[in-house]
Amino acid sequence: MSGTRPTIAVLGLGEAGGAIARDLVAAGAIVHGYDPAVPATGGIVDTPSEVDAAAGADLVLSVNSATAAVDALRAGLPKTTGIWADLNTASPGLKRELASIAGEVPFTDIAIMAPVPGKGLRVPMLASGPAAEATATLLRSLGASVEVMPGEAGLAAERKLLRSVFFKGMSAAVVEALLAARAAGCEDWLRDVIVRELTAADSSTVDRLVTGSYQHAKRRTTEMAAAADMLGELGVPADVAEAARAQLARLSGSNGKSNATSVPRLGEELR
Repeated sequence: MSGTRPTIAVLGLGEAGGAIARDLVAAGAIVHGYDPAVPATGGIVDTPSEVDAAAGADLVLSVNSATAAVDALRAGLPKTTGIWADLNTASPGLKRELASIAGEVPFTDIAIMAPVPGKGLRVPMLASGPAAEATATLLRSLGASVEVMPGEAGLAAERKLLRSVFFKGMSAAVVEALLAARAAGCEDWLRDVIVRELTAADSSTVDRLVTGSYQHAKRRTTEMAAAADMLGELGVPADVAEAARAQLARLSGSNGKSNATSVPRLGEELR
């Protein structure tokens, strides 16, 4: 480190990377920034490339995009002497590929677990991979909120994306349902129904949702087919309703599989 001030490179100065970089500067770090489209401001040292940003940094934070993650790593590696941490939303497989490309350079997979705007560096983060503990120690010293998950790179990304399947899937269902309710003239009623259900939810709600989907799959397949037809009549795309119908049809054995007589344990349905 440069005296008592760590040097951190931030690759990608968009909404997330820019907020994190500014908070790092405010926390006392020397911050090298690189973004081909966004100029460095607010005390961030502007650099002309990934490799220039990484040179001399104790930690490199790659906050660009999953599609740019490999190229950014390859470009920055020649002068990386510290830790490389990838904060992009990417598949576990891509995170493992990045760790392999990093080779002898210590690598950390960081999953950002909430929206960055309004939180900046204090956004909850989950870290895994060979250098996760060292990365967390450095970032925590600057005020970051980082939880370490023991194990290989990709595990943090896996947890984030599993959570995303639920949250984004639920969000999609709520959006579709409210659009349909608006078209039917009862949006306020359905909004109240959704709020009551979410407010009353507990651990038994999850059990009920899973058990009901398996035990009543055949009836619910017909129900969701009718729901999809209704959305078509209302002029609303039935993306979620059609996906739910297809899943229920699979669970009921409508696609040539035998009917489930009991709810399988985790993983059995995938085999």
